Amino acid sequence: MNPAVEPSPAADRLLGAHADDSGTDFALWAPRATRVELALIDEKHNQVNHDLVRDNEGVWSVHLAGVGPGQRYGYRVDGNWSPQTGERFNPAKLLLDPYARAITGGVDYAGPIMDHTPESNYLPDPTDSSSAVPLSVVVADTPAPTPLAEPIPLDQLVVYETHVRGFTLRHPAVPEHLRGTYAGLAYPAVIEYLTGLGVNAVELLPVHHFVSEPFVIGRGLVNYWGYNTLGFFAPHAPYSSSGSLGEQVDEFKEMVSALHAAGIAVILDVVYNHTGEGGHEGPTLCFRGIDHAGYYRLTSDQRNDYDVTGCGNAVDTSTPGVLKLVLDSMRYWATEMGVDGFRFDLNTTLIRDAAHHVDQHHAFKRAVASDPLLAGKVMISEPWDVGPYGYQLGRWGRGWTEWNDRFRSFSRDFWRGAVDGVQELATRLSGSSDIYDHDDRPVTSSLNFVTAHDGFTIRDVVTYDLKHNEANAERNRDGADDNRSWNHGYEGETDDPAIISARQRTARNLMATMLLSAGVPMITAGDEFGRTQGGNNNAYCQDSPISWVDWNPEHQWTGQLELTRTLIGLRAEHPLLRPDAWRRSTELHDQTGRRLGRESVAWFNESGLEMTIPNWHDPGRRLLGLYLSDAEEAFLIYVHSGEAPVEVSLPGAPWATSYQVVAHTGEDHELPRKQLPADATVSLPGRTVAVLAAKVRTSAIPVPVSPETPVSPETPDAGGDLPS
Repeated sequence: MNPAVEPSPAADRLLGAHADDSGTDFALWAPRATRVELALIDEKHNQVNHDLVRDNEGVWSVHLAGVGPGQRYGYRVDGNWSPQTGERFNPAKLLLDPYARAITGGVDYAGPIMDHTPESNYLPDPTDSSSAVPLSVVVADTPAPTPLAEPIPLDQLVVYETHVRGFTLRHPAVPEHLRGTYAGLAYPAVIEYLTGLGVNAVELLPVHHFVSEPFVIGRGLVNYWGYNTLGFFAPHAPYSSSGSLGEQVDEFKEMVSALHAAGIAVILDVVYNHTGEGGHEGPTLCFRGIDHAGYYRLTSDQRNDYDVTGCGNAVDTSTPGVLKLVLDSMRYWATEMGVDGFRFDLNTTLIRDAAHHVDQHHAFKRAVASDPLLAGKVMISEPWDVGPYGYQLGRWGRGWTEWNDRFRSFSRDFWRGAVDGVQELATRLSGSSDIYDHDDRPVTSSLNFVTAHDGFTIRDVVTYDLKHNEANAERNRDGADDNRSWNHGYEGETDDPAIISARQRTARNLMATMLLSAGVPMITAGDEFGRTQGGNNNAYCQDSPISWVDWNPEHQWTGQLELTRTLIGLRAEHPLLRPDAWRRSTELHDQTGRRLGRESVAWFNESGLEMTIPNWHDPGRRLLGLYLSDAEEAFLIYVHSGEAPVEVSLPGAPWATSYQVVAHTGEDHELPRKQLPADATVSLPGRTVAVLAAKVRTSAIPVPVSPETPVSPETPDAGGDLPS
C-alpha cells in the first residue's frame, strides 16, 4: 500500500449510488482528490454537475433529491497531476463509479479515453472524454433471487464451466431474441439439458461488466471471455436481452432463480486481480482517474504499474479501501444477486502485501474466512499469478478448492503415453493427496479438470499436436505451446475411421479419469459431445463460431455424451465414487461390528491380486485396478492405458461374490453386459477405463462348529444387492 493513500473508509461505509423515495445518495472514496463532481447525464448526453463534500474517511458524498433509478451518471475527479507520486488526476476524463450496479454504453476506442497525450504517457490530456466512455446507472433495490432449496455439498458438486453468450447463441430451442443472454441461459430447454446431463453447478465465465483491450479492437476482434473487468458490481450489459439501464440486474436475478429452481448452483468466475484499464499507457475509465496509486500496484518510482497478472496492471488489495471494494463486491453478489460461489482468476495477486510479496495469511483470506455473508459459499482458487512466487498450488488451506493443473497435465500425459508406471495415477484418482492432504484439508480441495476455457477443448486435445490460432491475428504466436495433446497420427480433422475411433476413445478416457477421481470435477461446456475450436487454444478474442457451442454435434460423438451422463449419474447415486474424505484403506465391519474380510480401498493388478511393491515400481505398467467398498456395496475400476488388451482376473472372495460392468470407455461390444462371477477372467481392451459394480457380503456370521473347523466368528456370509 502507498502510505500516502489515506484515509480509508470504514468497513461498513456505504459507497456507490443508493436510491430511496426522496432521491439518491452518491458516495465515492477518493482520499487524495481535491475536488469531486458528479455528472448527471440525460438521454441526449446533456450534463449537469454537482459538487460532492469530503469527510474524514476520504469519502466524497451528496444526496440529490428527485434523482432515481435509471439515472445515468459519472464522476470528474480533480487533484494533482503527479505521476511520480502515483497521482494522475484529470477532471477532463469522465469516470465510472467503482460501485456502479449497472453500466450502459461502450468505449469509443478512437475517442479521447487516455488521461495523457499521444506524445507522452506522463503529460495530461485536457480533452473531455464524456462522449467516448460508458456511464454508471442508478439501480433500484429489488428482491434477491430465490436461493437453492439446499446448499450442494462440495463432494456432490459437478461443475460445468460455460460462457453466457456462447452457450446459447446457436441453441435451436432458444428464441432468437434471447440467445446469448442471461434469459437464454435460463430458458427451459437449456436448463433441461443441464439437469439431463447431471451437472449441478454452472461456473460462468466473467459476467462482471467488462471491456475489450484497445489492441484487440485494433485487430477487428473483441475480448470474448471477459477477463477485463470494468465494473465489479454490474452484470455485463451486452448479455441482457431487456436493456442496460438496470434491466440487466433484474434479468440476471431471474436467471439465478431459474437455475436454483432446477437445483443448479451458480458460481461466478471473478477477475479481481486486474481491471480493464490496463497499464498507465491505457485508457482511463474509472480506477486510475480516482487514484492510480490507491487502486493499482506500482513500481518503486510510483510512475509505472507493477504487473503480476500479464494484463497491464494489478489491483492492490494491500490498500484497505481497495480490499473493501473487493469484499463489498463479493458480499453484493452473494446476497443481492444470489450467487453460490466464486472462482478467483489469478488469485495469488489478491494475497500480495504492500511489498508485492505473497502472504497466505493476507487480510483478504482472513476476511473471506470470517465473513458471515460469505459463509457456505464455494471458494475456488486459480492458485497462481505470473509474478514472483506466484505459483501457490496446494497452499490455500481449508475453505478453498483449487484448480489442480497437475491433474490436467498428468491426465493428458497418461493417455498419450508420456507417463511411466501407475504410481501417480493412483495419487490423482485418490484426490491428489501429495498436494492437498495436509493441515486438515479435505479431499474436495482439488478441482479436477482436463480442459478449461483457456486451452484446447477435449476433442482438440486428441486431434491436434500444435495450436492453430491464426484467426487471432497474432501470427499464431499467442497461446500455450505445452498442450500435452496427441493427434493420434494426423494433425486436424480426418475421415479416417480408425483415427476418429481412437480419438473418441481417448476423449472418453479423459472424461472418465476426471469423473472417477476424488475431488470436485469440472467439465468444459461442449466437451461432453465433442465441441471443437479447430485447434485454437487461446480463443479469448473469438466471438465467433470458433467459441460458440454448436448444438448440432456430430453423431459420432454421442458415445462421449452417453458416458458423461452415465458417470455423473453413478457419482450422484453412489457416495463411494465421490468421497467426502480421503480414500484410505480401513477394515470393514458389519452392523454388529464383525469383520467382513475386505477393506475400503485396495489396488489390484491384472492377476486379481493386490498390487505388490514391484508392481508399483514397474515403469512399464499400464494397468491399475482401484477397489472401493463400504459395508453395503463396492466398485472395481480398471484403468488401462496400454495398446494391447489384457486378460484380467476379477478378485474373488472376500472382495466380491460377483461383478457387473456398469460403464466403460470402449466400444459397446467389447465388454460383457452379463453378471460375472468372482475369479472370472475378462479381456480388457487396450486404452480402456471400466467400472464394475461388485456384489458383496454385508454380514458376517459364525461358521458352524465341527471337529475339523475352528470357531471363526468373522467368516463373511453372502448378501447385499448389486448397485444399479
